This record gives sequence, C-alpha cells and structure tokens, in this order.
Amino acid sequence: MYYYNMASEDIGYNLATEQYLMNNKDFDEPILLFYYQKPCIIVGRNQNTLEEINQDYVAEHNIQVTRRLSGGGAVYDDLGNVSFSFVVDRDDERFGDFKAFTKPIVDALKEMGATDIEVSGRNDILVNGKKFSGNAMYVKDGKMFSHGTLMYDVDQSVIAHALNVPKDKMASKGIKSVRSRVTNLKPFLKPEYQNLTIAEFRDTILRKVYGVDDLAAVADKAYQLTADDKQAIQKLYDDYYNNWDWVYGSSPEFTVKKREHFASGTIDARVLVEKGKIKQVTFFGDFFGEKDARDLATQLEGVRYDQPSLREALADVDITDYFAGISIDQFVQLLG
Repeated sequence: MYYYNMASEDIGYNLATEQYLMNNKDFDEPILLFYYQKPCIIVGRNQNTLEEINQDYVAEHNIQVTRRLSGGGAVYDDLGNVSFSFVVDRDDERFGDFKAFTKPIVDALKEMGATDIEVSGRNDILVNGKKFSGNAMYVKDGKMFSHGTLMYDVDQSVIAHALNVPKDKMASKGIKSVRSRVTNLKPFLKPEYQNLTIAEFRDTILRKVYGVDDLAAVADKAYQLTADDKQAIQKLYDDYYNNWDWVYGSSPEFTVKKREHFASGTIDARVLVEKGKIKQVTFFGDFFGEKDARDLATQLEGVRYDQPSLREALADVDITDYFAGISIDQFVQLLG
C-alpha cells in the first residue's frame, strides 16, 4: 500500500488532490491519504449547504465552506482533526463496507490506547459510545475512495455554533445531517499520545498501519506529487471546491420563511431558492410602502441567496420606498 501526506491545509485543495489521485492515477496497490486543514465545513454531495451552516457565524469566524463528492452529512474540521482516505479499485472492495476500510485505522488507535472503539451504524466510529469519526464513500469509473475524520483535539465549542442553523422555517429536498454526540480521541489514548502535534498524531497512526518504528522504512511507498499533478489539482480546486456554483449552487431547491415584527410593521417573506439563487420571493405583512413590494421581489430574482449578494443587488434601492421605517441592514438581515 502506498501513502501520501498532503502538505496543504486548505480543505478544498486536499479534496481536489483526493479526486485527482483517484481519477487520474493507476496505482498497482491501494493508496492511503492523510490530510488536515484549517477551520472548515464540508457538506455532503446531496445536501443543501445553506441548510447545514450558520451563515453569520461562519462568515464572522472565516470558516471555509466546501462540498465533497461523497454523500453523508456535514462535518466541521480544524487543525485538531486528521482526515484519511483509502483509494482503491472498485472491484477489490464492497461499497458501504466501512468496517473493512477503517480496520487498519481502528487497529492503530487501539494500539495507542483507545481500546473501546467500535464501528457503529452506517458510517460512524465511536469511542466509549461517542462519535469521533464520520466516514463516506464515492465511486467512479472503476475506482473508489472511502474517507473519514479522526477528531484528535478539535475545538468542539465551534461545532455547536457553525453547524447550528438558526431556526427559520426551511423546507428542502436536501439530505439533512444527523447530529450525534461527539468527542475527541485525545483523552482516550495512552499518556504518551495525548500531547502530540497533529502531524505527530498522523505519523503515529501511519507507523502503526505499516508496523514500523520509522517511516523511513517505507519511504519507497511515499507518493510525491509532480508539477503536472499540482497543475491538474489546482484546476479541480478552481472548478469545484473553491467555486460558488459547486459549493452553493449545487444545493437542491428549498424554501425559506422569514418573519419579523418591526416597529413600523411585520414582514413575512417566503423565499424559493434554486441552485443557490433566489427564484421567487413573496412578501406578506402589515407593512406600509409607497411602492409595490412585488416589484422589489422581481428585482431579487436570480440574486445569490447570501447577505453580501443581497446587499449588492439592493445598493441603488431605497428600501423605505417598499417598507417604510425599515433600514437596508434590517431588510438584508431578515431576508438572508
């Protein structure tokens, strides 16, 4: 088995690397990939991105958001998490057999002291009954990968905020995440493994998987990206993982109900969003305005459904013409 430790801390570039190696390289053995990244949220292929994230919190804390090729639910990562991926020929493995794929990782962690580990449900790995790893698979053209997370020392206080969508009424055809009790692995490991850097944690697992004391012993199994590889990966990154149309525009159609009472009246907005853009808006309420709010609704059609885009689209609009006593900030906050 080959391995590759990704140097990037950008989730989009790491996912692009995974995709490239699966689609474009023919290895005579499976390859095990390891990567870690700065704070980010990765939504599943079939999910509605806006339904999974707290937009205000994500923007305020500069959390990167992207979409992966595989299914499953949304996850939060930071530099306290290591992700792993097994890339194999489709004929060699059975899709959905997470227990078989994760066995080398599970065995390594048990050696490190986390003895009460089990693969549970569809795709989770638990320690002492709490989830520390979620896994997903993807198949294309006779190749497949199975990737997962390993929460070593993730800032769990962020998870509740970043993935806690405000309770607006939203109806979507997207696959919704199922929240589970999560934990970090660190306290369940032997003392000598509780103060590792994330790179040391990764390398320790890798040594356990190979059964060696020094990775130099398996240096011939380490893959190195070529200049051509890097160029192709950058294109995938630009076309997909750093592309608004892929991250947000691929979301299923959904509707949002936003209602708020202001001193000057109540606005009840029903927003239909398709491919991440406003398809239709309808305004109800006891508000006053000199102009017909239906005309404003027409102007908003085709606008990306996020606050910066709404603000840009309304830059030349006097919102008080439609909703007396309402500021542009209040309106954008309500709608977005």
